[in-house]
Amino acid sequence: MAKVKYYYDSENLAYTKIKTKKRIKIGYGFLFILASALFGFLIFVLLINTSYFETPKDRLQAREIENLKIQYAILNKRMDEIDDVAEALEDRDNNIYRTYFNKTEIPDSIRKAGFKDSKRYKDLEGYNNSQLVLNTTKRIDQLSKELAIQSKSLDVILKLASTKKNLLAAIPAIQPVQNENLKRVASGFGYRIDPFTKVRKMHNGMDFTANTGAPVYATGDGIVARADNSASGFGNHVVIRHGFGYESLYAHLSKYNCRPGQRVKRGDVIGYVGSTGRSEGPHCHYEVHKDGKVVNPLNFYYGNISAVEYVAISHLANQENQSLD
Repeated sequence: MAKVKYYYDSENLAYTKIKTKKRIKIGYGFLFILASALFGFLIFVLLINTSYFETPKDRLQAREIENLKIQYAILNKRMDEIDDVAEALEDRDNNIYRTYFNKTEIPDSIRKAGFKDSKRYKDLEGYNNSQLVLNTTKRIDQLSKELAIQSKSLDVILKLASTKKNLLAAIPAIQPVQNENLKRVASGFGYRIDPFTKVRKMHNGMDFTANTGAPVYATGDGIVARADNSASGFGNHVVIRHGFGYESLYAHLSKYNCRPGQRVKRGDVIGYVGSTGRSEGPHCHYEVHKDGKVVNPLNFYYGNISAVEYVAISHLANQENQSLD
């Protein structure tokens, strides 16, 4: 029951009942309704932004988000599997295919290089699950780039494989002097004592001692680039360009059995053992060059000797003795 309010009338010396005007009552009522509506609206806004009050639409969106998270987790698991396969393929590419065909391996700095564009993923930022989407997108882009590099690498290997027959024929793969004519391997590749100055210096090839006139064989298919005695110290010598970056040199010959420009096959007689030029006795000084750099010929004698013979030659060639030139 509403309280009745009075005021004291000093003129009549009596309490008079306060009568509230109708429009004021209506105003109070309106203010109450307005305040109640505002309060209710605020409570509604708070409730819909909490987990205690979900609309059917919110529940549907929540389920879709959870489903997307599961799908992204499955996608990342599959990418882990693809990444493992890609790693194995890269390992075979670098350590088997490229080694077999004498190609330099592709470094990780190229295979694993990222993207330099800092704004590449800008559109994916600012959302509730941005990090999940961003990380997955980056992984997909990285895998796509690695697979593209691997695909190009395999194209190169495929091209090399198509010329494998020519490559194998071109590699200097036999001894320049046959074992039945060979007295010994006098000196191998590495630092040796110079026979004239008695100073230790680099010996860029191998010396095969044999009687003067013993045949010297081309160690791989190629074209004779030189057959002369104009190079200092080598005397009569032959240079064969095999292709694929390989060259071989045969020095101190007594005479030639080929001419510049002539195409020769592995096993063809290109000259004969001698002691011309800077030499201490009849022998064939033999060198192998790959891509312009001298390499140890011992690594290439797989075409006409057994494993036992290779071990014996390796033992003799690695002794740091005196060379013959």
